[in-house]
Amino acid sequence: MVKLRRGTHTALSEANSLRLRAAWLYYNQGLTQKDVANQLGISRTTVIRLLDEAMKRQEVQIWINEGIDDCVELAIKLERAYGLDEAVVVPAPAVADVETLAKGVGVALGQFLSEVIVDDMTIGVGWGRTMTASLASFRPPRRENCKVVSLLGGIVAVHVTNPIDYSWRLASQLGAECYMFLAPLLVDSVETKRNLIDKCGLDRVYRLAETLDLAIVSCGDIGPHSTSLSEGWISKAELNELIDAGCVCDTMFNFLDKDGNSVDHTINRRVMSIDLDTLKKAKHIVLSSGGAHRAQAIRATIRRIGCNTLITDESAARALLELAEPPAAETTADEKA
Repeated sequence: MVKLRRGTHTALSEANSLRLRAAWLYYNQGLTQKDVANQLGISRTTVIRLLDEAMKRQEVQIWINEGIDDCVELAIKLERAYGLDEAVVVPAPAVADVETLAKGVGVALGQFLSEVIVDDMTIGVGWGRTMTASLASFRPPRRENCKVVSLLGGIVAVHVTNPIDYSWRLASQLGAECYMFLAPLLVDSVETKRNLIDKCGLDRVYRLAETLDLAIVSCGDIGPHSTSLSEGWISKAELNELIDAGCVCDTMFNFLDKDGNSVDHTINRRVMSIDLDTLKKAKHIVLSSGGAHRAQAIRATIRRIGCNTLITDESAARALLELAEPPAAETTADEKA
């Protein structure tokens, strides 16, 4: 269900009217962006801009009337099964493609972060589609004396998102200082990695990462549709080597097995990221990722760095509960005897 708010002015400008009409047709009438463009006599690019502006102005409010009880029940079960402080579970989309999953979970992440970030926080951020999607619903008040710290290096060819870009945009919306991890995501040797940290100013980023108030991370699965493979960050041969080594998870480009241990592969030694054992020291860790196919990756990440708040969708939640350790059986009276 979508509600459009016209605001307090009785008379609407022509631009405002067009924006609201576009939003109404797209969200409430279910028209495609192309159909909206044809009906209003404007370009599809203009429709995209109008819809984005309507969301930013909070003229579009989206809420869900059905399925909440199931999501709340799943959240409570996840909290108990994985020892979480809080789980946020959103309904699974009808078409569970990568972009739709990221958008749904990302909206919940943005709303959560808008509420929990306060003055004087040092915030470490990872990257991924879900985290980028969170910016659409991230509406924090301006905060004082906050620092945003990028937790890993960047990439040269950006197809979807970039850790540095996400850090900067998040910091800009907060009015916070931003500390960039100015290095490639992957380097050629451990020696190069060490030199970049010790001799090129990255040591300050590493020191800030030791005292994070909040860490925001995501994780990806490993397989034929792995983001790392599809975006060209690893080769098919490297993917197969990782799988052979027992890898099920990509957390900040650190490749983990089902128990959360780093697999024995050269990539893990050459990645430019804050060490996961450092990350687990953060006072509060937020993990956001969706899709049943990522359940093993989410579980591995929780095992490696811990998790205070998990934000996911119901398909991943159900799969995670199937993977959870069964409770220890109670001792029966006959066994006591």
